[in-house]
Amino acid sequence: MSALAYDGLAMTGRQLRRVRNNPGLAILTQIMPINMLLFFGYVFGSALAMPGREYRAFLVPGLLAATAAGGIMTGMFQAAQDTHRGVADRFRALPVSRAAVPLGQAAADLVVTALGTVPLLLVGLAVGWRIEGGAARALGAVALLLLFRFACTWLGILLGLVSRSEEAAGQLGASTFVLPLLSNAYIPTGNLAGWLRALAEWNPISAVTAALRGLFGDSPVPHGAAWPVAHPVAGTLAWSVLLIALCAPLAVRRYARGER
Repeated sequence: MSALAYDGLAMTGRQLRRVRNNPGLAILTQIMPINMLLFFGYVFGSALAMPGREYRAFLVPGLLAATAAGGIMTGMFQAAQDTHRGVADRFRALPVSRAAVPLGQAAADLVVTALGTVPLLLVGLAVGWRIEGGAARALGAVALLLLFRFACTWLGILLGLVSRSEEAAGQLGASTFVLPLLSNAYIPTGNLAGWLRALAEWNPISAVTAALRGLFGDSPVPHGAAWPVAHPVAGTLAWSVLLIALCAPLAVRRYARGER
């Protein structure tokens, strides 16, 4: 086994123990999308053009995509915490691969996310959402979702490493909640103003949401949609690969340099 793989597994285990020792945060991040599904689905759904079960079925993939984008916030907070509490300095003093620490954080987050999506899927089924595209397409949707989460976590790790303090990282991370609002996660984008629709449809979350809707239930693509939404699977892959290719090397390099 290579040094990176061995050290990465060790750091993944460390991050998973960290989650186990702080279950409140993990539970909160799992409960939040379920609360949003119930609130949006039963309150906002009655005021939209697709009320009731139809809107809840529309909403579940959007909440899954928004949860994946939450990797920015969790990655940022955990990386900033390790950086500004001196944990990263202690790891750099050990004979450990420089890429192993951020890689372990990203891998552990992926495991937690995979487990955490199960309750949301079960509640979605209970309120009327259905998997209508077949098992293979559903597995493809989950794989795309986890890939996007992995990419967002690397972005968060990079931002956490360059943050000036834990407080700054927390405030910036909390502000990322607006990203799903500027997408098709909660509402259709077809009736938005031209510039706002373009902004929403070039939001990576919109491509992920459209891909999930298509793979889970063959949802039609809006007429005149931007390329990432018109080709959502390719768009999701493109956004994810781009984020990983840009953020992972920069995050590893920043971690290796330290705070200087």
